[in-house]
Amino acid sequence: MNIEEYHDYCLAKKGVTEGFPFDNKTLVFKVMGKMFALTGVESFVSVNLKCDPELALDLREQYHAVQPGYHMSKKHWNTITVNEDAIDEKIYKWTDDSYNLVVESLTKKLRAEMDAL
Repeated sequence: MNIEEYHDYCLAKKGVTEGFPFDNKTLVFKVMGKMFALTGVESFVSVNLKCDPELALDLREQYHAVQPGYHMSKKHWNTITVNEDAIDEKIYKWTDDSYNLVVESLTKKLRAEMDAL
């Protein structure tokens, strides 16, 4: 997987925008204004994804590539090293899971706005 593939995958999701709210090196993907994925654009070596807390612990035990979220809540975020022991399909699935977690937490108003897109 490379940054272009990952970028296109994230932007294809409904209600997703991209931006650089922290610096010009950290690309952030948001659904309806809420973060679900972050990655570096200069060196695409990892991605931070939101995760169910119990699943986050399980994934960290199963995969060397999955670590507690770097500069994020260690309870709710994982940092996944790309091109390590987690295959691309897993990273895409965890990206979907992150996106879905954020969508589920949206207010009714934001969900209605998203449905109208």
